[in-house]
Amino acid sequence: MPEQCNLTGGAIADEYLEALYNKVQDVYLADSRPWVLGYSGGKDSSATLQLVWSSLQRLPKTKLTKKIYVISSDTFVETPVIVNYINTTLDRINTSAREQNLPFEAHKVTPQSDNTFWVNLIGRGYPAPYSKFRWCTDRLKIEPANRFITEKITTHGEVVVVLGVRRAESSNRAGQMDKRTKVGEHLTRHSNLTNAWVFSPIEDWFTEEVWEYLLSVPSPWGNNNQELLAMYKNAQDGECPLVIDKSSPSCGNSRFGCWTCTVVAKDTSMSAMIDKGEKWLKPLLNFRDWLVTTQDPEGKKEIRDVRRRSGKIQYKEVDGDHKIIWGPYLLVFRQEILKRLLEAQKVIQKNGPNPNEQLISREELLKIRQLWLFEEGDWHDSLPQIYEQVTSKKLEVPKDDCSGLGGLEFQILQEVCAEHDLPVELLTQLFDAERRQHGMSRRSAINSDIDSILKKDWASREEALSKIGFHQS
Repeated sequence: MPEQCNLTGGAIADEYLEALYNKVQDVYLADSRPWVLGYSGGKDSSATLQLVWSSLQRLPKTKLTKKIYVISSDTFVETPVIVNYINTTLDRINTSAREQNLPFEAHKVTPQSDNTFWVNLIGRGYPAPYSKFRWCTDRLKIEPANRFITEKITTHGEVVVVLGVRRAESSNRAGQMDKRTKVGEHLTRHSNLTNAWVFSPIEDWFTEEVWEYLLSVPSPWGNNNQELLAMYKNAQDGECPLVIDKSSPSCGNSRFGCWTCTVVAKDTSMSAMIDKGEKWLKPLLNFRDWLVTTQDPEGKKEIRDVRRRSGKIQYKEVDGDHKIIWGPYLLVFRQEILKRLLEAQKVIQKNGPNPNEQLISREELLKIRQLWLFEEGDWHDSLPQIYEQVTSKKLEVPKDDCSGLGGLEFQILQEVCAEHDLPVELLTQLFDAERRQHGMSRRSAINSDIDSILKKDWASREEALSKIGFHQS
């Protein structure tokens, strides 16, 4: 970390800035490896992109021979205000790059459709993320970015990943940066990806320098950096950078993080946006705050399954007492989450600037429906009913050729299982295993499916809870 800021009279010294431009140019011209620049829309990534852009503007066009891919992560649970800002900015980057004949190309990276926040939370019942189980980071941030980077490595052999990380952000950040293996004067090895190198051009900047640079040098792609400053005022001065490994902190409490983040106890940034006039965001904050309450240990027995997703019932001993290791949210609670989410969506569509604002997409709803049907035995097909109940609209769903089982069949199955003292979930899973294989010419997987189902723990919920001294009324 430098001993002092490179500021002179409230502005970055010209000679320092010129030297930095030269350094960026030297690294760019040193080889043929394309660059992948992580852009979140926040101050640090904006300063980094602006610095690289200004550096390349000073080079002869004949030397701009390799691409710079600007990637921005859309988790599908970003604050709507930020989504609009990022979308507009990416369009400006691509338009300005073409007009200025510069090698920038902006892309949005997203999680795979079966691995989004809502598909995992509502579909699979993953509990709201917390500090010891941040399942969202891998799926929403790391995997989409790494997938894009890996594609470029496959095409080009090697890439340089450009990040707007700074040592002055925190001692943890500085420590993580120091752990990277230095390669040459300016690059370090990527912590996870082979043939990827990391370049951090503003690693020694302080926050003051970032803002001085942004406010004294106009955005070369046409953004207004005063607007960016206004977005930070009266809010947590943080952003969610391109996440490349699990050492990155939670993005909760950030203008540029996920509005659903439950890793932090209180979202002061969202609260500040509401206090500054974005009242229509209140349903999102209320929903997030309610989701945080599901982490209360005392309430887990009401909303979580006794079986883990592996099918096993597991216990741990704490101070001589048996404690259950809770599984996913119960289906009935997932249905409640969906209902509340759709209600929040309905309110912001009415009161917000976009009457078509979506908090959850149709594709996600259909993925969740499939998980409920085939993993949870939701033969009543409750998702379309919940959707219509809240929105007063029908959800168009594909015809299930081999469904044939509904609420009446489920009621009969319950009666038969009760008569023979069998867990109804066991039978529904066996039926659904058959449904998945129905009509296939090769059915070799059916035996392993049946075997894995039979190996699950099929003790009743009451039996499992009695081991920890809890008896349902």
